[in-house]
Amino acid sequence: MSFIKSTFRHPRLPVNDLGLTYRDYEGALSTLCAGCGHDSLTAAIIQACHELSIEPHKVAKMSGIGCSSKAPNYFLNKAHGFNSVHGRMPSVTTGANLANQELLYLAMSGDGDSASIGFGQFAHVVRRQLNMVYMVANNGVYGLTKGQLAATADKGVRNKGGDLSLFNDIDLCVTALQLGASFVARSFSGDKQQLVPLIKAAISHKGFAFIDIISPCVTFNNHAGSTRSYDYVHDHVTTGAIADFVPVKTEITSSGDSAECEDVCLHDGSIMRIQKVDEGYDSTNASQAIMDIERHKQDGKILTGLFYLEPTASDYHEINDTNDTPLNQLDQDALCPGSRVLNGINESFR
Repeated sequence: MSFIKSTFRHPRLPVNDLGLTYRDYEGALSTLCAGCGHDSLTAAIIQACHELSIEPHKVAKMSGIGCSSKAPNYFLNKAHGFNSVHGRMPSVTTGANLANQELLYLAMSGDGDSASIGFGQFAHVVRRQLNMVYMVANNGVYGLTKGQLAATADKGVRNKGGDLSLFNDIDLCVTALQLGASFVARSFSGDKQQLVPLIKAAISHKGFAFIDIISPCVTFNNHAGSTRSYDYVHDHVTTGAIADFVPVKTEITSSGDSAECEDVCLHDGSIMRIQKVDEGYDSTNASQAIMDIERHKQDGKILTGLFYLEPTASDYHEINDTNDTPLNQLDQDALCPGSRVLNGINESFR
């Protein structure tokens, strides 16, 4: 059975600065399980891109293999896209970014795609500070292959089939912080009020932006005893910082005590507003963020919010002093200058 999404558009749908409606940022009809957290995640991406007036044709959607990697088909159908080999999305994105650094790279991955087969590639794309938004839809199981436990599953939990997780989990936020990511956050797919501002800020951040998104699998990991079920996340989620993204074109106002807020100016001039929950909260202290995550985990809680932000971070191109002109805009003589230049390089080593 096949389904076709309706092409009807209400004539009074609100439009953004580009004259585009929310529907213009949608993709194909989802084939994921009804109630899948990944669909809530794609809805948050659609809302964020629409409200930021992102030009769809200037976006590249990158993914690997898994339920999460199917998700890019369900948003921004006028954007570029590449579904890569399992676990190899970071290297493919690196190559694409070198060829054209003017695109916005939105990457979708899963706990298997990033924390298992692609763990090595994930580590290196973090430490190389590639300018991209890396989102992991984290459900603790391999939903596409019938619910085996993933590397992100907490030790001691069981999957739907009764298999016990015998090993310590890999916390991708902690890993990203340890490897020097300049933007690290965690959210819940069912909390759009928190997730949308985080995605907006990640898009505007220059450098590597990572968001781990708890996205329950309704088919294989939504049972009693799972720490990735809807009920467990709702009962155990703890917000580390309430974030609100304020574009510079909007007047910044606050009805609360300004002493309780921290406004961080991002690279493009946009403001990431942190509502401090604890008096000593510091979004620039990566070590403290790691300790906060681990402390809440020991108490059986999932800490969400913005963990770390380095507003003046450098990206891969600045660090490596790459050519200002994207490779796809260089002519043949610049890309292949011939033996004369090669001989000159060889002579310089003699």
